[in-house]
Amino acid sequence: MVFPLQPASTLNVHATWGLAALLALGAGLARAGGAVPAAAAASAAPSLSFAQAQQLLLSNSDQLAAAARAVESARLRRAGVQGLGGPSVAVTGMAYRYAASADIDLDPARQALGGIVSMLPPPLGGAISQLPQLPPNYTLERQDARAAGSVSLLWPLYIGGLGDAVRSGFAAQADEAQADASADAQGLQSLLVQRYFGAQLAERAARLREAALATVHEHDAAAERMLATGVISRLERLQAQAALADAAQQARKARDEAQLAATALARTLKVVAPLRPSSPLFVASQPLPALQGFIDAALAQHPGLSKVQAKRREAAALHDAQEALRKPQVLGFGLSDIRTGGGKPNWVAGVAVRWTLWDSMDRDQLAASGQRKIEQAELTEQQARSDIALLVEKNWLAVEHARTQYLAQQAQEDLARELLRLREAGQREGTGTLLEWMDARVNLAKVQTERAQTAHQYIQALAALLQSTGQSDAFGRYMAEADIQIPSDAP
Repeated sequence: MVFPLQPASTLNVHATWGLAALLALGAGLARAGGAVPAAAAASAAPSLSFAQAQQLLLSNSDQLAAAARAVESARLRRAGVQGLGGPSVAVTGMAYRYAASADIDLDPARQALGGIVSMLPPPLGGAISQLPQLPPNYTLERQDARAAGSVSLLWPLYIGGLGDAVRSGFAAQADEAQADASADAQGLQSLLVQRYFGAQLAERAARLREAALATVHEHDAAAERMLATGVISRLERLQAQAALADAAQQARKARDEAQLAATALARTLKVVAPLRPSSPLFVASQPLPALQGFIDAALAQHPGLSKVQAKRREAAALHDAQEALRKPQVLGFGLSDIRTGGGKPNWVAGVAVRWTLWDSMDRDQLAASGQRKIEQAELTEQQARSDIALLVEKNWLAVEHARTQYLAQQAQEDLARELLRLREAGQREGTGTLLEWMDARVNLAKVQTERAQTAHQYIQALAALLQSTGQSDAFGRYMAEADIQIPSDAP
């Protein structure tokens, strides 16, 4: 976070002196010989360029890894149904053991046989009557072990386009997973830009505050000497001490915020130690390419729009599948025994036709529902196109406004530098006052801080623009082409 610096008031000399000492920046950083240990600790932290941060994000992000797994799962599922509607062959085998028991009543047979014997000639009937008689009943016991096997073939010859509809639905789901993964990657890229350059801006603010603290130390020592010689009053000395305490508190707060920003960056990249961003804030002096080019790119590759289009294809596939179920289905089939002991196997083959003429579901209502789903997806896509185009224009204008504002602030910085030069010359020649010199230094620091904030706004607006056009991976190219850079330790 950067604290806005306000110019000293010329109405209160003592208050102005304290505020000016607190906010004296710029060249004070170079002259403040050993300033504060926190600055040295920040400089000792490992430096990290933005390109290195991108590589760490790609390799360490659990969110990106999870999105990649989702895409791979959807692609494998799509590949798994490519053969849907083709023939399938199955082998069935079974082994079993059985035991059967049956009680057979033989009385009807005995009576019938007795009637037949009575009708025969006496010699023949007498001979038969000497044979053993049938028992009144017979119990049959049977047990055995068997094994059997068969091969079956089923081939959908015509299923009304159901296979194509299912394949199209799975392909649309794979595209949706890819769109979600792209959106995650774009969002993480923007988050990285926000935290990386936010840490860079916070580091610059902390260094400015620490430079202010070093300057206040110098003026506090001077005030102590002035009090001893009677040049200033006791009240003025207390004001200097209050300014020193306030400057120390502000420096600690700025350093804590810089460390917090560095920690947030490290957590985003999943590293333990805080990092020191080495890629500076930047601004391109040249305007962006034409707005229409960014809108065309967004309409062609924005992941949100790709997801809406995938949803529309899913709705169309579901509608086609429902319509396929209303058509007749033609299936080829075959079945054959598997015999190991020789002999001709039993087999059967043929064609089956099935056509559902009526069932308990209202197919017309389901078809109408599917059509409404398609219309909903189409309308959503139209609205998404309009919203994305508006978002791109908003972000494009934000980038241009930040760029032109930064360039316009150059005149203010030049004026502030010239005013400081004149005040320094006047102080050396005895024609100016210390108050005028401090006011000039505060004004220069204020302008420099505001320009750093504007550069940060430019970077965030650029990241938002590229995300809204689906081109977040092009951020590094824009950063490399920028001709204005503001390092954290720049005066």
